[in-house]
Amino acid sequence: MAAGAAETLPRLPELLESGWRLLEEVDASTEPSSGAPALQDKVRRGLELLQQAARGVAQLDLFSQNEDLEEIASADLKYLLLPALLGALTMKQVNLSKRLEHVQSARAHFMDFLKLCKNYQIGKFHLPPTPESPNENEPTESTSGAGPAGRQSSLVAMASSRQAKIERYKQKKEVENKLASMKAFVESGQAEEEQIREFYILQIQKWITTSLEEIESIDQEIVILRGRNALKQASAPPQTSQHPRTAMKPFILTRDAMQAKVLGAGYPSLATMTVNDWYEQRCKQGIMPDKGKPLTTAADLSEEELQKEQQEKKVEEDDEETLQKTRAWDDWKDTHPKGYGNRKNMG
Repeated sequence: MAAGAAETLPRLPELLESGWRLLEEVDASTEPSSGAPALQDKVRRGLELLQQAARGVAQLDLFSQNEDLEEIASADLKYLLLPALLGALTMKQVNLSKRLEHVQSARAHFMDFLKLCKNYQIGKFHLPPTPESPNENEPTESTSGAGPAGRQSSLVAMASSRQAKIERYKQKKEVENKLASMKAFVESGQAEEEQIREFYILQIQKWITTSLEEIESIDQEIVILRGRNALKQASAPPQTSQHPRTAMKPFILTRDAMQAKVLGAGYPSLATMTVNDWYEQRCKQGIMPDKGKPLTTAADLSEEELQKEQQEKKVEEDDEETLQKTRAWDDWKDTHPKGYGNRKNMG
């Protein structure tokens, strides 16, 4: 890569410096809330500037996997920081409905930065595993075994992780102190190329530590956010049908024609034929008597009631024979009570 290749794009240094400055202003802000409109406006503008710078770096093809760190011009080293700066500003966004999306995007930026540093062998660190597959990047010995051996391995891993964090913190403080002493000298334009190169390599080392810490925090937050979303979905009321059932219209059973006129029958009751048509139909079927023949009421009576009625008519006509038979029958019932002669059922 030719020295100072980034300088062929005049706006590229300005875009990086302006976006970086906005990030520092957000970090140094004394606003009581990170969601203050003024802060969020700086976050938005900073992201736009850094994204434009990242597109410019991609167009110029400043970095390649086939080159070493020594082949990168000192003036171009600062552009290695672009993914880390984008990740830091992305984490500053405040929008609860899009928080999971923001932290995942920030994690991707930090991982791009760490992979870039790993490719140029800047610093000694392990790439963090992805949340979905913990053993994808770094094969580690299983610590989930049961029994004392498993617990002992877990304790050793925890102690090792704690010691690594302490070492990273110490190194970060040392790097920050060196950067603070060199910053004013480099920004004044009086520094030589070796000093500029050292300054930006120190910046890269500082952001390696920051990226590792941010990814560890992001992974914990992703677990919490996904759990919260799962609880919301589980507690959400079931969706109702798109086409709810229409209420059925009540119907009224009427007792007479007058009530039917007032309240309505409550069901389809339009006549399909007249009474005369119905009568003619029944006559043809042999169910109704022919016209001119009077209807007898005896059809509605039982046989016993019919005999009783005829007997009463004969009594009323003073038929001597019928009177004698009736009296004899009454006398017999007086001397023979009901059940007389029943010896088997004894009822």
